[in-house]
Amino acid sequence: MAINIVTLLMALSAALTLRGEYRGPRILVYIFKPLATSLIILMALLIPNPVSAFYKYMILSGLMFSLFGDVFLMLPTDRFIMGLASFLIAHLFYIAAFSFTGSFSKSFLCLIPFLIFGIFIFGMLRPHLGNLKLPVLVYMLAILVMAWQALNRFPESWLAFLGALFFIASDTILAIDSFKTKFRHARFYVLTTYFIAQWLIAFSISSHLI
Repeated sequence: MAINIVTLLMALSAALTLRGEYRGPRILVYIFKPLATSLIILMALLIPNPVSAFYKYMILSGLMFSLFGDVFLMLPTDRFIMGLASFLIAHLFYIAAFSFTGSFSKSFLCLIPFLIFGIFIFGMLRPHLGNLKLPVLVYMLAILVMAWQALNRFPESWLAFLGALFFIASDTILAIDSFKTKFRHARFYVLTTYFIAQWLIAFSISSHLI
């Protein structure tokens, strides 16, 4: 019951974040975006019967650094590199969680589709990145490896892998909108897929969920 209540509060916070993004006031974003991620962290803490203590601590650490990234990226001053670094560290924690508790049955061949996708997106963005080419490339490699390692949780748990795919979708939309072409409702798609991704990854902590 407590997890359901926290999830509903998270969804409300996410909705108010979107309200602030599109109609203001901006203070709604400053309050409810980090609150939504904080509620996901609380939900993760409340989940009983974790896959393992290590898995739970790694996911919680990733969520904490994601919260730092949320704060850096929403500030009115330019903190893009700090936000990117925070999410990079978050993905390293997720990689550790998925790698050391997975089945290790997925070969390097499973990485190829992710690499092809990454090469395509980076090739599209590269002319527009300026001096951010290397940081963006490193980040892209990290999130793609994270998704690849999330396959280690499949089919025992599809939540982690689905969360990783939503995370890739969110960051891809954000990158295209930020560096290449602005498009309508980008913020809606970015934030919606982002919160779903984090919720799914957090929920994958439970050993009783498929």
